Amino acid sequence: MNLFEVYPLFEITPERGLGCRLFDNQGHQYLDLYGGHAVVSVGHSHPHYIKRITDQLNLLGFYSNAVINPRQLELADKLGIASGYDNYELFLVNSGAEANENALKLASFTNKKSQVVAFQGGFHGRTAGALAVTDNEKLRAPINSSEHVTILPLNDLDRVETAFKENEISAVIIEGVQGIAGINVPDPNFLQHLRRLCDKHGALLILDEIQSGYGRTGKFFAHQYANIKPDIITMAKGMGNGFPIGGVLIKPELQAIYGQLGTTFGGNHLACCAALAVLEIMESENLVAQANKVGNYLHDKLSEISAIKEIRGQGLMIGLDLGTSVKRLRNHLLFEERIFVGSSSDPHILRLLPPLCLTTLEADQFIESLNRSLENEQLFID
Repeated sequence: MNLFEVYPLFEITPERGLGCRLFDNQGHQYLDLYGGHAVVSVGHSHPHYIKRITDQLNLLGFYSNAVINPRQLELADKLGIASGYDNYELFLVNSGAEANENALKLASFTNKKSQVVAFQGGFHGRTAGALAVTDNEKLRAPINSSEHVTILPLNDLDRVETAFKENEISAVIIEGVQGIAGINVPDPNFLQHLRRLCDKHGALLILDEIQSGYGRTGKFFAHQYANIKPDIITMAKGMGNGFPIGGVLIKPELQAIYGQLGTTFGGNHLACCAALAVLEIMESENLVAQANKVGNYLHDKLSEISAIKEIRGQGLMIGLDLGTSVKRLRNHLLFEERIFVGSSSDPHILRLLPPLCLTTLEADQFIESLNRSLENEQLFID
């Protein structure tokens, strides 16, 4: 049997990782500035992470959500303190798409409305409901209806106000920072206005922090730069450092009804221990502050490179606009320098999403490799 071919692959077989480094089966070392799609938050093979999961596996790997799981309770407590949302409630799932599915469903259950506002460039997952609010027609099969969704330009206050006047809106869903679109940051005033509109019209504000959360932007959640509190927050990616886990943070006013939400594997013992290890490492190594510090350092260094037209993002969620296709730069030149970076749906944007433990020395290594690669790219063009 062969694998179903849906991914373009780099010609590399990683065998192990350490911190921000990957090592392949040929003995080559790579600097990982992509973190496996922003998933590796506290670094590859952190000893505390390994011990937490191994210790739990030696006791119990899995049982269903029909029993009390102390690891879930411990995770809820630690996450509430770390995020500043200790009065919210937590529903645990397996992925970001599943988190968004449940957030949208919960909003509709709550206010009995069906219309949703989403935004151009937004990506919320590949399952039916999440895909309906994702701005990419190419991903939608005929069964993936978007009849209940209005997709509007990001940061356009007038269009959002019109949508609220013309429809009974159940929810507004927006990313803390749009990742796949090329690192587009919502204006803080726009987020504050969305909060007011949702309050006025009885809609729920859903902040998708799946890529932008867990300290990546220099705050625990990116929307905290705007000093707002959403009704629902979704998260995944960096939450488990590679172990599949997602979560939905729900404001205390919303009530759960047995049977409305559910999952077989979500919040299992191993997943919770992975997520607990992440929070413990983030706290002990001060990784949110580290992301802010090294992100600012990178921003300053990158601003000295004339070939970069614009630097987007916050913390260690960075988009570099080169004003031209970055395909060769990413897939060949930087890869030959043994640097992993990401692309986006905007062909001009390189995405940097490294583990939060990235150091300034590693940032300098990337800058040197990027400068050499840009020089080689210019020679190729000439």
